[in-house]
Amino acid sequence: MMHGPIRDQNDRTNAAAGNTLVAALERALDFCNNVIVVFAAVALIAACVVLSHSVLTRALFHSPNYWQDEAAVFLLVGATFMTAAYVQGQRGHIGIEAFVGLLSPTVNRIRLWLVDVASFLFCAFFAWKSWTLAHEAWVDGQVSNSMWSPPLAIPYVLMASGMTLLCVQILLQIAIPLFSRPAPR
Repeated sequence: MMHGPIRDQNDRTNAAAGNTLVAALERALDFCNNVIVVFAAVALIAACVVLSHSVLTRALFHSPNYWQDEAAVFLLVGATFMTAAYVQGQRGHIGIEAFVGLLSPTVNRIRLWLVDVASFLFCAFFAWKSWTLAHEAWVDGQVSNSMWSPPLAIPYVLMASGMTLLCVQILLQIAIPLFSRPAPR
């Protein structure tokens, strides 16, 4: 059950005060993520409009449509992958909080850091494979199998870009505890 950011992850001001590079990277990534969230919201609305149009034209006019389903999928893939870094920045991904109350704050910080390292390794591999897939689709001129035949490089680049941003976000979350100043007592 997720109730919001974990207590020891709420205050990142000590890290920002401890290292100007980390603080600048955090501000830039926050700005980038906020812009992406707006575009993703527009993409979700556009996907809803496209799918609604598809249903209405099929039902009312018995008109075949070749592009609506794929366009909606492309929009949804872009919105999903591109906003992953924003969600990670809010610590909004699914997390198991059963141990949070049982462990000391220090052990919880270590646990979160280790989970971030493991997540980074997985996401870095996923991003690398996504970029190779996007490159291959671009070089080979791969298109979908539909009559519309949009280039497959579009969703692959969105997926790879989103995973790369997620890697940067996780890397930032790994670095923050390393550069944070101890809290004053």
